Amino acid sequence: MAPGTSGGIDVTDGSSPWWNGDARHDPWRDPYAPSAVVIPSAPVSTGPAPEKVPDPDAPRRGLGPTLMICLVTALLAGGLGGTLGYVFATRSGVGGGTTLGAPQQAAPGAAQRAPESLAGVAKEVAPSVVTVRVTGAIGSGFVVSADGYVITNDHVVEGGGSGAMSVAFSDGSTATASLVGRDPESDIAVIKVDKSGLPPIKFGNSDEIAVGDPVLAFGSPLALANTVTSGIVSALDRTIQAGEPGGTTRYYAAIQTDAAVNQGNSGGPLVDGAGRVIGVNSVIRSVGATDTEAGNIGLAFAIPINQARRVAEDIIDTGKARRTVIGAEVNTGNASGTGSGGVGARLRTVNAAGPAAAAGLKAGDVVTKLDGHVLEDGTDLIALVRKYAPGATVAVEFRRGGKAETASVTLAADAK
Repeated sequence: MAPGTSGGIDVTDGSSPWWNGDARHDPWRDPYAPSAVVIPSAPVSTGPAPEKVPDPDAPRRGLGPTLMICLVTALLAGGLGGTLGYVFATRSGVGGGTTLGAPQQAAPGAAQRAPESLAGVAKEVAPSVVTVRVTGAIGSGFVVSADGYVITNDHVVEGGGSGAMSVAFSDGSTATASLVGRDPESDIAVIKVDKSGLPPIKFGNSDEIAVGDPVLAFGSPLALANTVTSGIVSALDRTIQAGEPGGTTRYYAAIQTDAAVNQGNSGGPLVDGAGRVIGVNSVIRSVGATDTEAGNIGLAFAIPINQARRVAEDIIDTGKARRTVIGAEVNTGNASGTGSGGVGARLRTVNAAGPAAAAGLKAGDVVTKLDGHVLEDGTDLIALVRKYAPGATVAVEFRRGGKAETASVTLAADAK
């Protein structure tokens, strides 16, 4: 078939829309296949949908239910959004920064601070403890009556003279104070605070404590008010001879403790595990050569509260304290001159009208035990005698001419 013809039909005249000048180059085109061109008709416009007309006879609903539904939906959405936001922030750390430590749990029983715990005892006792400020000195004390009587050490107030005296309480409040009386030989003084309704401390019994009992020491060491330290009773009836050269010599059978006590603790209470005062913190043993170098090394001593309370009551009632005596003079400071064995307190003189003479003791006798306590020298005898109240009867063991003997001595108050 010649180009430009198709079975006698001219396909180059341009009358067919499918056959143009390029159609003859299509080798796949069947020139005999019927063809048609479909031209879509224009869509028929039906116009906008008719507007609904409400039925005037139908009941109308108010806006109340609609507003309620909107409000409830908003609250639920807000709550859900807040919860999801909190969970996301908590888990991802957003907004809280770095989180350290284990997840919080309920505090263990030891952290509940029960009344019998050390923290519970400290909380109970603290309001009864005061810082005593005297001209040129600072010490501690404790309230023993609601109307303001306070026990402290004599050496805390001895340098005050007629200067101003004040106390500070654990809550930071202060009050003026005045001296009621003092007993240098027992190192106990009583002052009166110009304030009422105070919480008095509870008294314990220093004759019933034992080595190893837990104790707390309260006071203002180195002017650090409201300080509490803990320890145990390290020893009992540790005889103390203290005082400055040329001044009053003080004797007492002390409670030894390893609770930290420093300058400024003087006059503060030493309490037992139930919060009851059993002693008055008074002196420390130190390796320092001077008072300014002295510091706690675990050797502190307190006046037994039974002795301190008796002296304080005497001062309040009569203005002075009674001193318990055995009615004899002894050598002090060492065990020399005690005779065979080198242990005991040799009676240098015996008052003919005193308790020792009434019990049959004589000058030259060496007292080796007082109420079961072994005596090293005269210091032990004086300190232990002053532990007891006048009128107390004590068992005495002594040597006379190498022979051991015993006696019962009823102690008395001195005549001053």
